[in-house]
Amino acid sequence: MPQLTIASPVGALTLTEERNRLVRIEFADAGAADRTPLLESAARQLTEYFAGTRRDFDIPLAPAGTLFQQEVWRALRDIPYGTTRSYKSVAEAVGRPQACRAVGMANNRNPLPIVVPCHRVVGASGALVGYAGGLDVKRALLDLERSAVAEGLFA
Repeated sequence: MPQLTIASPVGALTLTEERNRLVRIEFADAGAADRTPLLESAARQLTEYFAGTRRDFDIPLAPAGTLFQQEVWRALRDIPYGTTRSYKSVAEAVGRPQACRAVGMANNRNPLPIVVPCHRVVGASGALVGYAGGLDVKRALLDLERSAVAEGLFA
C-alpha cells in the first residue's frame, strides 16, 4: 500500500492509501515517500488544515471497521469545525443513546484521525479524555480550530 509521511505541527503523520482511498493516518514517522495523486492531495489538505485555511476534507476515504464504527465515524464528520460534542451526544446521534462506551471504543479505533475528527469528542464535563495522538495533540487540534473560528477565518 502506498504511504507518505508528512511533517505537521503535531508531529509526523503517515498517510496510507489503498485502492485510491485514504485508509489510515498514523501519528508516526514511517519515512514513507510514495507520491500518489491521492496522498499528495491528502497531504495538501492536511497542510491547509494546520494553516487554519481548511475545515473540511474532500479526500476519498475507506476506513475499515464494523458497521457501528462506520456509523460513529460518519457522525464525527458531522461535528462542526471548532466545536465539541460529548460521547453521549454522539451515541444519541447514531441512535444508541446508552452506547457511550461503545462510541468511545469506536473513537479509539478511528483509523483516520483529524480527517474523521474524533478529537472533537470530549467527556460529559467537557474534559479532554483519550486520544490516539495524546491529549496534548487533542488540545492543540481543538485550539487550532477555535483560533481559526475566533479570527473569523470561517464564518
